[in-house]
Amino acid sequence: MMHLFLLSFNFCLSYRSLEGVFALSICSYSRAKQRYSKNRDEKLSPGLHLASAAEAGALVCFCTNPIWLVKTRLQLQNPLHQTRRYSGFYDALKTIMREEGWRALYKGIVPSLFLQVSHGAVQFTAYEELRKVIVDYKAKQRKEDCKSADTDLLNSVDYAVLGGSSKIAAIILTYPFQVIRSRLQQRPSMEGIPRYMDSWHVMKATARFEGFRGFYKGITPNLLKNVPASSITFIVYENVLKLLKLGRTSD
Repeated sequence: MMHLFLLSFNFCLSYRSLEGVFALSICSYSRAKQRYSKNRDEKLSPGLHLASAAEAGALVCFCTNPIWLVKTRLQLQNPLHQTRRYSGFYDALKTIMREEGWRALYKGIVPSLFLQVSHGAVQFTAYEELRKVIVDYKAKQRKEDCKSADTDLLNSVDYAVLGGSSKIAAIILTYPFQVIRSRLQQRPSMEGIPRYMDSWHVMKATARFEGFRGFYKGITPNLLKNVPASSITFIVYENVLKLLKLGRTSD
């Protein structure tokens, strides 16, 4: 129930940018953590956090790549295009299927896999490790057992800082994959010839004509959009989780 609430909230928060898929990442990540933590008394290691996040990222990638493809093409089209413009999401989906086949919906899947797996792995691992640092620091200040007082030591400000800082780290380290994916997903010309043939072609052309900075084009609006959304998402997630735990203990 909590996962459904989180998914709905985050989707409503930023539906135009498809940030709602981040809620799916959290749900998948939580399930993976639960599976890895079975029959374990101690906390999960960074390696298992990394594996859980990578698993969630791969699942999200296969589920959402067609959506990202349509979103990218809708954002890039303009009145100067010689090809017929897409009138909306469903028109774009039907046109792509008719003109290019279902395989076109998975253009850019390779950089997308690298992006989703590495992005989720970096963000959730950074979140968990930074969380441990803050909990240990606050526990020492209060002279409490950090294992038993974990949820009591952290507040909404801490969750906002953790969510935002982990998102910044993930974006900075993985943003080039997003640029490569977006350029691969551009609409072909009227003759059906794509601008880029594969990921390696994108990397060579970008490095040659734009340099290192070309791999980070558009990162500023990306940070401005995703960092606050990530902070709010983790605030809601952690507080709802805390309320559900309190409800179970009271019952």
